[in-house]
Amino acid sequence: MEFFDALKARSSIRAYADIPVEEEKLDKILEAVNQAPSAGNLQAYEVYVVTRADQRKELAAAALGQNFMAQAPLALIFCAHADRSSQKYGKRGANLYCLQDATIACTYAMLAATALGLSSVWVGAFDEGKVSDIINAPQAHRPVAILSIGNAAEEPRIRGRRNLSDLVHRM
Repeated sequence: MEFFDALKARSSIRAYADIPVEEEKLDKILEAVNQAPSAGNLQAYEVYVVTRADQRKELAAAALGQNFMAQAPLALIFCAHADRSSQKYGKRGANLYCLQDATIACTYAMLAATALGLSSVWVGAFDEGKVSDIINAPQAHRPVAILSIGNAAEEPRIRGRRNLSDLVHRM
């Protein structure tokens, strides 16, 4: 899929077909994640791949009952790794850059999934402690985003976007 087509095609999907994500597609998504820009090229994030149904069900509960997460065959958990960023950038790296790095990586994964014909939804509402426990993450890995990925079982709802004149401020 051409890049700008992927941007337009991407939408949040909360119903998934009972079809696993092919390993080749997962590998391409993870390769895209690895290409994401990061502050100082430190890649101050970690990615946890969750495919087990029992863990996805636990993630759904930890995400305030967003049960579609259990239905998606794949979840990627993006964690900020403050220690990696703080070594070079101090407090700003620990408090901001690692979060930016993790969310940019998640965005790359989301767009790669779309380009591969898959659907996804970004989940930000969850109990960090519970998610950490589910993925057995060390304390240094702070969960900041979950991306559920799979084949859509629903048509995306088309949502309007802000007019550029409301969004862009030229100086």
